[in-house]
Amino acid sequence: MLREKVEKVLDRIRISLKSEGGDIELIDVKDGIVYVKLMGACGTCPMSKLTMKNLVESSIKKEIPEIKAVQAI
Repeated sequence: MLREKVEKVLDRIRISLKSEGGDIELIDVKDGIVYVKLMGACGTCPMSKLTMKNLVESSIKKEIPEIKAVQAI
């Protein structure tokens, strides 16, 4: 159930990422931590850490309060 909620948030985030030539893949949700992989242009972008904090993590934590952190792998 939690994984499905995260996927729904990521689906909305993907729109922004794909417009920049990137994408994001959900790897796992474990102990309140979401593990994702940035792909395409986002995987090599020097701004990817900001994208993770300001877009991905903030969006997920806002909609799913039980999530503690988002970790890129």
